[in-house]
Amino acid sequence: MEEGNKAEIKEIIEKAEISLVLDTYDDIFSDFDPRPYSERALSEDFLYEAKKATRDKEKGIELRFLIPNSVRNTANEDLIKSRLKNHFRKHYKLLEKDLSAWNRQALIMIIVGAVIGFIDAFLLSVNGSAALFKDAVEIILTPASWYTIWTGFDHMISKPKESVEDRDFYKKMVEAKITFTPY
Repeated sequence: MEEGNKAEIKEIIEKAEISLVLDTYDDIFSDFDPRPYSERALSEDFLYEAKKATRDKEKGIELRFLIPNSVRNTANEDLIKSRLKNHFRKHYKLLEKDLSAWNRQALIMIIVGAVIGFIDAFLLSVNGSAALFKDAVEIILTPASWYTIWTGFDHMISKPKESVEDRDFYKKMVEAKITFTPY
């Protein structure tokens, strides 16, 4: 690479929030997927580097791909931008759905625990001759109630960290401006 090109690339990198140097457009996609750009799977290496680069960034990210002028094709770039946006949007929606289901499950656990607690309290208030049965049920229901409620609260508070991080990454990428810059 010539000295002039190195200085130009350095200047471009400093202007953009996230800059990735490509040899060809194929660097964005899986080497094992022969389909056209519009359908092709994204490279795990690309996704890893993009996640790493966005980790400390907030909204309004610009993702700039630096591509040699000799291989640049603006028609491919429009197709690739569309493919990237569709991928990011799809995975963001899937993760949002998964995290919503996680929260629903936590809420159900809290409600079930509360219902068990009310049944337990009701049985405590009933006076009857079946004291042994009532005591046995109470021994089972009291811990079941507490366990279910606290597990539900734990689920609400401590969502799977990786899922939350991935969802945040995909949200940033859905909103990101994607550009291709020749060098």
